[in-house]
Amino acid sequence: MRELLRVGGGAVDLAAIDPRSTPGLPAVAAEGDGSRKAWAREQVRLLGAALGRQQEMLYATAQAAAGPGAPTGAPTAADAAPGRGRPDRVLLVLQAMDCGGKDGTIRRVAGAMNPLGLHIRSFGPPTERERRHDFLWRIRRALPPPGYVGVFNRSHYEDVLIARVESLVPEATWRARYDEINAFERELTGSGVRLVKVMLHISHAEQGERLLARLTDPTKHWKYHPSDLDSRARWGDYQAAYAEALSRCGTDAAPWHVVPADRKWYRDWAVAHLLRETFDDLDLGYPPADFDVAAERSRLCGA
Repeated sequence: MRELLRVGGGAVDLAAIDPRSTPGLPAVAAEGDGSRKAWAREQVRLLGAALGRQQEMLYATAQAAAGPGAPTGAPTAADAAPGRGRPDRVLLVLQAMDCGGKDGTIRRVAGAMNPLGLHIRSFGPPTERERRHDFLWRIRRALPPPGYVGVFNRSHYEDVLIARVESLVPEATWRARYDEINAFERELTGSGVRLVKVMLHISHAEQGERLLARLTDPTKHWKYHPSDLDSRARWGDYQAAYAEALSRCGTDAAPWHVVPADRKWYRDWAVAHLLRETFDDLDLGYPPADFDVAAERSRLCGA
């Protein structure tokens, strides 16, 4: 799935990627979209259980490496430095247009994991304090600790997307950020961060339906903001900004994947597979005991 959904390394044409397509989905016995949906959701449940086990092994390996009593808080800048040999961590970066399904993906895919080993962060407009620093400052502070699975709901890419389209900074500033992002991500992958960068790709029509659903259902009014329509009016500008970010920052060290997201059930299935393949590369297992198991069992039984 990673190779199938990967983009970058050249011009990216989002218009050529059908948001309702289902690349990589195997043929199933039952026909019809409803049957495929039920099958995919069952697969996500099974994948979720496997991801939960992998996450536990990742966390256990980091805890064993740190030793008893070691802190498990947010990493320092030194933790992200190349060559430290720290235990691995996985970071899922989710980007999408409004209503693209970032929250739903986190709920259905990451929701199967143990919250104690998850590090979920959402990035809105920068605060006054954050604006006094480089644009990557708040990103560094939000990195998952070693042994954790991190999820970014939006990310440092906002600074070459919304900052570009809404002219929040001069063009020379946001253009320079592509190289800064690539250098930052090389630094991360060199220090044991496994990056899974995903754009959830929805159509203009599907976004309209989802916005209307938010306006129709009073329980979803809180998810709607009038500025959503302002962004929708600049759909073409945002698609161009996404295409260039995917092209400029889809590197061998940190590739981008575009997941067609009009069908929510496919979206969840595809992202779960991307994570599973990433975990498989880690070849994880539970760390061996650093004590005499037999002796401890005898102590316990004799107590």
